[in-house]
Amino acid sequence: MDPDDDPRPIGSPEGELATLRQYLTHYRMTLRLKCDGLDAEQLARRSVPPSALSLLGLVRHMAVVEQYWFQRVLQGRTVDPVYSDPADRDVEFTSAVAEQAVVDDSFATWQHQVDAADAWLDTLPEGDLGATVTRRDEELPVRDVLVHMIEEYARHVGHADLLRECIDGRTGQ
Repeated sequence: MDPDDDPRPIGSPEGELATLRQYLTHYRMTLRLKCDGLDAEQLARRSVPPSALSLLGLVRHMAVVEQYWFQRVLQGRTVDPVYSDPADRDVEFTSAVAEQAVVDDSFATWQHQVDAADAWLDTLPEGDLGATVTRRDEELPVRDVLVHMIEEYARHVGHADLLRECIDGRTGQ
């Protein structure tokens, strides 16, 4: 992509929360860019056997991650997990099949989770990043959860870059 056409945010925002949000937005958009222009078969194409890793699986996985950390951990909400199957711990990957309805649902579910997370972040005052939440008897600062989300996206965007290159040769910037 021409750097002038890159839609991802650049610059140096004011404050810690704004900085963390910009990084999170950047990596979310990068995942979407890695999937742009691909059909259902390409999105669901698995990396190497026996792995179930695919671009579509990564989108579904990040919907699960967004919901878990933002709704269940940070907000303490009890919600039914997306893409859950007690018999298959990797259901978000194994059920990422080459059907347009699955693609549409996956991207809509992921976007819904991103929008819900952003709506919650919109209410978070700058000074509350040191506030803690409890996860499995462990106290976690909100800041640490946001940094973890950035790390989670960064790691999986690296996977997405390799997957996309295998599909059509397109590489990252």
